[in-house]
Amino acid sequence: MARRTLVEASFTFFFFFFFLVDLACCKEILVGGKPSAWKIPSSPSDSLNKWAESLRFHVGDSLVWKYDGEKDSVLQVTKEAYINCNTTNPAANYSNGDTKVKLERSGPFFFISGSKSNCIEGEKLHIVVMSSRGGHTGGFFSGSAPSPAPSTAILGATAVAPATGGSASLTCRVGVLGFLGLLGIVLL
Repeated sequence: MARRTLVEASFTFFFFFFFLVDLACCKEILVGGKPSAWKIPSSPSDSLNKWAESLRFHVGDSLVWKYDGEKDSVLQVTKEAYINCNTTNPAANYSNGDTKVKLERSGPFFFISGSKSNCIEGEKLHIVVMSSRGGHTGGFFSGSAPSPAPSTAILGATAVAPATGGSASLTCRVGVLGFLGLLGIVLL
């Protein structure tokens, strides 16, 4: 009877542990923090880049845009296209009004409005995804607060090479499969 109680306690512990690990990774982040954020900013301090500077983006996270797909779109572009608001030849073009982009590598990402005039007026977003080589920053895995987000001065910096098979990406995938594997070991 005592062994069964220990197994049940272990099952409960591992279930919640891996549930929390999965929550700590791979977040869906609403761009601007609200559905109406993909628009021309009312001032430079209202720009999406100011919003992004206060956050940490990790490999496996997803950005989510909500907008009127009849009037606007989201283009994923190069640094040069971002700077010049060049809407021709984007890496990706989204126009469904409910766009979700998974951040599958570290380094900079650049997004602009599909409307060149909106982009020129500031409807654009530049983020930097943290390298998974250094592990998870802040939150569940660290006892210290995260360091400040990179500033927009990063536009002049060289991109960080994508990390393959990084620990943050691996940790995000441990979730249910890791839990089931450990449960099997405990029950044996």
